[in-house]
Amino acid sequence: MINLILCGGSGTRLWPISRSLMPKQFARLFDGASLFQRTVKTNSRICSAQYIVSNAEQYFLAKDQLEEVGANDVRFLLEPVGRNTAPAIALACLGLDPEDIVLVSPSDHVIRKAEAYEECLRKAEEFAKKGFMVTFGITPTGPETGYGYIEANGEDVKRFVEKPDLETAKKYVASGRFFWNSGIFCFKAATFLDELSTYSPDILTAAKIAFANAKKENKDALVRVDHEDMMNIPSNSIDYAVMEKSAKVKVVPSDIGWSDLGAFDSLYGEFDHDENGNNINAKHLGIGSKNSLVLGGQRQICTIDLDNMLIVDTPDALLVAPLASSQKVKKVVDELKARGSDLPKVPQTVNRPWGTYSVLESSDRYKMKRIVVRPGERLSLQKHLHRSEHWVVVSGTATVTVGDKVFYVRPNESTYIPSGTIHRLQNEGKLPLVIVEVQVGEYTGEDDIIRVQDDYKRS
Repeated sequence: MINLILCGGSGTRLWPISRSLMPKQFARLFDGASLFQRTVKTNSRICSAQYIVSNAEQYFLAKDQLEEVGANDVRFLLEPVGRNTAPAIALACLGLDPEDIVLVSPSDHVIRKAEAYEECLRKAEEFAKKGFMVTFGITPTGPETGYGYIEANGEDVKRFVEKPDLETAKKYVASGRFFWNSGIFCFKAATFLDELSTYSPDILTAAKIAFANAKKENKDALVRVDHEDMMNIPSNSIDYAVMEKSAKVKVVPSDIGWSDLGAFDSLYGEFDHDENGNNINAKHLGIGSKNSLVLGGQRQICTIDLDNMLIVDTPDALLVAPLASSQKVKKVVDELKARGSDLPKVPQTVNRPWGTYSVLESSDRYKMKRIVVRPGERLSLQKHLHRSEHWVVVSGTATVTVGDKVFYVRPNESTYIPSGTIHRLQNEGKLPLVIVEVQVGEYTGEDDIIRVQDDYKRS
């Protein structure tokens, strides 16, 4: 069985922890591990291989996290833009053997009952071998209005229904016939493509063109889809495109301790709590505070007489709200986007294929960064039109290209790159290179980069 892991989505309801360049599946929420890493480890117990569908910006972030958990032999399909789950799954299945059994799983869900989950996977695999498409119906623990539902008669699906209002959800749960729709699926690659051909042929036709034109590298272990071809694929979910129409659908009832962590109120339940019901956080001092979720680890957080509150403290943004109102975080993100803020997109520390950079301070005409370059890596050969840069080496030895000159800069030494000058930073050493970069100019945005040559094939 091949685990097809979908890494799309920006997780806006978990802002400011989750950003477009560091969505919730890659955020290290639990003991230094991400939800993506936990998904890989959980499914690798029963799946023989992983196939990751991701956008191009998150490719190297995913690769780094896979290496940390020892998953190195992994296939990738990179989407230049998201077109929902049906096209993503179709593109991946076009690159597989038609008889391959595919387990489609989101990368940002929690599954607490591993043994029960593996038992459900075995049942799903048997259905898939017989030509069925399988969905996993989560045994509801209450009348949840944030999930879609599946009405079932045993293992036969009667219908899929949209997110209900509270009264309807109560009736669904009381009937015993309804399950939450988990977004986890299992089928043969050929079965999915055949059903897609029947019920959404426009998606399959466009996907075939996109896959045929895609750039394939490392013996097809890396597939890069062209932007125009991707945009030509109609956007639709697997539920609407296939599952709700097909007569070949089975459901596996699943009591597996599942959560999609769609908002902070669901995240609250994933942490250990102290005697006052607050999540355990060494940086939180609570006086008379109870039943609250307090996230942040860089500075001391002190609260007095809070009850059922949410506090999320990050280096560049602070969120405070009643925990019950956490579903409204998306409205904050939408407003920040409307104001032209980068906060919904860019975290303080940004992963790049060569290492990381962290914004230490930013103003109208200058920006300070801490840049870490991994051993053997180098940034693109590039220039900037609107800013100059000063580099100060903190540790390691930098190999610096400025114009036609190549030279070394060692700890406590610095160099200057004038605006418009072609330059490159490289680490030829065996230890990480750390520098402080000061940008000065009329504009210091990340899009002021003209790449002349790049090892990672970025534009």
